[in-house]
Amino acid sequence: MKLLSIDTSNYPLGIALIEEGKVIGEYITNLKKNHSVRAMTAIEQLLKDCDTDPKELTKIVVANGPGSYTGVRIGVTLAKTLAWSLNIPLIPVSSLAVLAASGRNFSGYIAPIFDARRGQVYTGLYKFEGDRIIQVGEDRNVLMTDWANKLKEYDGDILFIGNDVNIHEETIKEVLGDQARVAPFVSNNPRPSELAFIGADLEENTAHEVLPNYIRLAEAEVNWLESQKNS
Repeated sequence: MKLLSIDTSNYPLGIALIEEGKVIGEYITNLKKNHSVRAMTAIEQLLKDCDTDPKELTKIVVANGPGSYTGVRIGVTLAKTLAWSLNIPLIPVSSLAVLAASGRNFSGYIAPIFDARRGQVYTGLYKFEGDRIIQVGEDRNVLMTDWANKLKEYDGDILFIGNDVNIHEETIKEVLGDQARVAPFVSNNPRPSELAFIGADLEENTAHEVLPNYIRLAEAEVNWLESQKNS
């Protein structure tokens, strides 16, 4: 079984190829560049470097959000196109779960953070049971102050992980004090190999069944709905 994973849901671009419990190849960048230009090229290069023909792929796993609206759309559209053209299953995985998995060696709770602007974050709560990442609290879009106060209810240390944690670190530490832990910067990029590992045993879907998970509406959609109410 050869499984390809794709994550373009935020600034980091991640592609991985795994086979029978082994990471064959993995590509990660964290650049403010257009994924629509780079993602397919990265996939082609990784498969070439790993001497793998696309027809050898048996599954595709994609990070389907939340995150950047454009980034999520690019990754999901690319994954759906590949899965449909190759006639293989497609498995969606929360982008937050993928990021949380980078905290694999932490024994407490893990709160992945993507900045959502205006004091808000995309986040959730996870922990490891053995080798598997388990969701403790549902993914959400919430004010960081409200989320930090909610996390005070949990007994145990909480690891905050992600490239956007520094934006909210003052609030996190002010509310949670010593209960809060901040991951080292080397853990802040989601690992596409973790994405592949999470998705390998999840329920399979067809390409047509998988959709982006934005959690909240885009600002343009909110404004449109408000204008429809007013009219």
